[in-house]
Amino acid sequence: MILDDIVYKRKLQLEREKSKISLEQMKELAENNKREAGRFFNALSGDEMSFICEVKKASPSKGVISRNFKPLENAISYEKAGAAAISCLTEEHYFMGSIKYLEKIAQNTSIPVLRKDFIFDVYQIYEAAARGAGAVLLIAAILNAEQLEKFIETAKCVGLDCLVEVHNEEELENVLNTNAEIIGINNRDLRTFEVSLDTTERLAKFVPREKILVSESGIKTAEDVKKLYDCGARAVLIGETMMRSGNIYDTLNSLRRF
Repeated sequence: MILDDIVYKRKLQLEREKSKISLEQMKELAENNKREAGRFFNALSGDEMSFICEVKKASPSKGVISRNFKPLENAISYEKAGAAAISCLTEEHYFMGSIKYLEKIAQNTSIPVLRKDFIFDVYQIYEAAARGAGAVLLIAAILNAEQLEKFIETAKCVGLDCLVEVHNEEELENVLNTNAEIIGINNRDLRTFEVSLDTTERLAKFVPREKILVSESGIKTAEDVKKLYDCGARAVLIGETMMRSGNIYDTLNSLRRF
């Protein structure tokens, strides 16, 4: 399955990263760059729909999305257009991302940056904090409840929030047994890569109101945003629609009009 291959290749990437900077060194860098936790949470906590706009060059399902890829320029445009936060891919093989993109974006924007990656090692959390992230993505499809709890606590200790992502009822049940405050429902099945907004509609009713619910993937129109808002989502994460946009400001404004 594609998810298994992504994780396998991500482990190879992690080995290369650790060969350059040790876990102990990365933890020290994270501590030295520690910020107050809650920036990402607070950015999404309003009553209106918040937009997390993604910097993404490619994906396993669509291949290269942006051939003229300008991650920092895109991120600055997102902030100017009113995005609540920026999502930055740091997986190198399938998404052609880089932690260097995240670091530059964090240095040149004032809104929180989410490290979008396949995280299974505390090293990745420390690295995110060291490079300026405000939050990390944790995927319930590749982590059990014990790992999720550990990673949420580790992230908090270095000033990061966690967007904890689910795809089905079983994963959501596991996540609700943790201290996760921000729950993402991915409308894309990471095992088949099929997309349906009905996934958010189906699962949202089980998410407690005190949690921040984020809907991810497949969001293209203001009608999509309205449907998700009506389900209880208070934030959406949008990647491909923004990356294919000829005018980020106009696209984001059109999505707000629901």
